[in-house]
Amino acid sequence: MNALLLSAVLGVVMMFSGIWLKSKSAIRNVAIVGMALLLVVNILEMSGMIFFRIDTKGMIVFDRFALLFDSIAFLSTLLYLFLSAQDIEKVGINYADYFALIFFILCGITLTSSFKSLLILFLGVEIISIPLYILTGSDKRNLKSNEASLKYFLLGSFSTGLMLMGIALIYGDKGSFDTNSINLITETPSALIVAGMLLLLFSMAFKVSAAPFHFWAPDVYDGAPTVFTSFMATIVKAAVFIAFIRLFEEAFGNLQNKWQLLMAIITVATLFIGNITAVFQQSVKRMLAYSSIAQAGFMMLSVYAMNAEAKEGLLLYSAAYSFATIGIFAVLIKMKDYTFDGFNGFAKHQPLLAATTTIFLLSLAGIPLTAGFLAKFYMLKAALGTGKYLWLVIFAVIMAAVSVYYYFRVIQAMYFKEGDPPVLQITPVFKWTLVILAALVILLGIFPNLLLTWYYF
Repeated sequence: MNALLLSAVLGVVMMFSGIWLKSKSAIRNVAIVGMALLLVVNILEMSGMIFFRIDTKGMIVFDRFALLFDSIAFLSTLLYLFLSAQDIEKVGINYADYFALIFFILCGITLTSSFKSLLILFLGVEIISIPLYILTGSDKRNLKSNEASLKYFLLGSFSTGLMLMGIALIYGDKGSFDTNSINLITETPSALIVAGMLLLLFSMAFKVSAAPFHFWAPDVYDGAPTVFTSFMATIVKAAVFIAFIRLFEEAFGNLQNKWQLLMAIITVATLFIGNITAVFQQSVKRMLAYSSIAQAGFMMLSVYAMNAEAKEGLLLYSAAYSFATIGIFAVLIKMKDYTFDGFNGFAKHQPLLAATTTIFLLSLAGIPLTAGFLAKFYMLKAALGTGKYLWLVIFAVIMAAVSVYYYFRVIQAMYFKEGDPPVLQITPVFKWTLVILAALVILLGIFPNLLLTWYYF
C-alpha cells in the first residue's frame, strides 16, 4: 500500500513540476529522488513497516510475492532513469509529463501484482496501458511513432474488450469478482466459466505479446521512441506476467488440467515465432523486439507450470531480463545506426560499453554464470516438475540454442569487425550505472538467493 499511494502522488507531483521547475535537470532529479523513495518505502513494507493502512475489503493483498516483484520493478526503473532520463529530453517538449506517466504506470503495476478481484486486475492493466499509448506516440514528428501509437491503441482497446467480456461472463456465473470465490469450481465447469477463462487468457496473452497475439509488438516497439521501448519491453511486460500467473493460479488453478495443453501450445508458438523471426532481422532494435517475444515464450512456461519453482523463476526472470534489456537499450539509444553494422568495431572504440553489452547479450542468450541462464533453468525445471509434455521442455531448449545465433551477431560485430568510431555522448554516471547493471546480472547468475531469499524471509 505504501508504494501504491506514493506512486500515484509522485505522478501528480511530476505533472506540476513542469510548471514549478524550469530546469530540466531539476525535473530529472525530482524524478530520480522520487523513484528512490518509492523503492525504499516498498522495501520497508516488506519489513513490516506500513505507513498507510486502508481496508480494501480483500480486493488488494500485498503479499511477499507482490512486494518483491514491486521492488524489482522499482529498482529496474531507478536504474533505467539513471541511464536514460537525459535521453527522454530528446523525445519532445513535455519532459515532466513523461516522468508523470511512468509513475502512473508504476501505480498500475502495484495493482496488477496485488489484485484479488478481477475489477482491480482490469483497473491495473488499464492504468498501465493508457499511459503507454501516449508514450508510444510521444515523438509527434515521427510518423512511425504515430502509427505505432494508433496500432497499439486500437489493438489494445480490442484486447481490453475481450478482458471485460470475460470478466462479465465469469461474474454472470459466479456472482463474484473475487478470485478465491471463482476458484471454487467443480470438475465440470459451466460454459460461461470456460468462455470467460478463454477470453481472459487471450486478453492477457495479447498484453504479454504471446503468439498468436504478438503481431502488434514488433511494430510498436520499433516505432515507439527507443527510450520508452526499453521501459515497455521489460518492466511492463514482467508486471503483466505477474498478473497472468496470479490470475490463473488464484482464479483457475482448479482447472489447470483443462487449460494446460492450450498454454503449452501458445508457449511453443511464441518461442518459435519470436526466435525464428529474430534471426532474419537487420536492425538490432527490431531484433530485440522479436527477441522480447521469444523471452515472453520462456516466461509463459511459468504460467504453464504454476508451481513453486515457476513463481521463483518468474521473479528471477523478471530481474534478469529487465536488467539486461534496459542495459542494451541504453547503449542503443546513444547510437545513430541501429543496424548490426552500426556495432562494427565497437569494442575497439568503446571497450567498457562493449564489455557490459556483451554481458547483457550473454544473459539474454542464457549463457552460464549470468542471471539469464539460471532464469531459464528455473523455467525449464518448473515445466519438468509438472510431469507432462516433455516435448515442450526439449523444444524450449532448442529455441534457446537458436537465440544464441542472433545475440552473438552483435558480439561478433563489436569484437571481430572493423568500423568507424561512433560519436557517443557518455557521462560517468551512465558508465557506472552500466557497470552496476552488469555486476547485478553476474551476481544473480552466481548467487540467485540474493534475490530469492527475500521471497521467503
